[in-house]
Amino acid sequence: MTEPGGAQRPMDKVADIASDIGEYIRQQRSSAKISLRQLSKLAGVSNPYLSQIERGVRKPSAEILQQIAKGLRISAEALYVQAGILDLPTGGPVGDAIRADAELTERQKQVLLDVYESFRRENKTPPRAPQAKTTQETTEESA
Repeated sequence: MTEPGGAQRPMDKVADIASDIGEYIRQQRSSAKISLRQLSKLAGVSNPYLSQIERGVRKPSAEILQQIAKGLRISAEALYVQAGILDLPTGGPVGDAIRADAELTERQKQVLLDVYESFRRENKTPPRAPQAKTTQETTEESA
């Protein structure tokens, strides 16, 4: 439902987030070829509770998301972003493209993002100041 002026009510936003995170968990579980029962056991949550999360009936806490991420062998950060707990990391279009690639696992995405960010950090370091020319180099240039 929306409020006057087209704004979404806060409770509706929570419902949308719960639905989105549930769908994301279901997709990750499906791509990992893990059954609901197997994931509930790996994550240490009950089968019915995990089912409710996947259907968007329940919005899991950060702690439960961490357990689910561990069971799926994906980064907890990926689930936190999907759940709206963390903001989407920066990185521009390259980072967005890596995160959006459905053919990569979460682990592969994270490794690529880590390498990409390390290159960006390396390139941000200020270049060394040029060294002063020796007397001989100055003399040779003026000759």
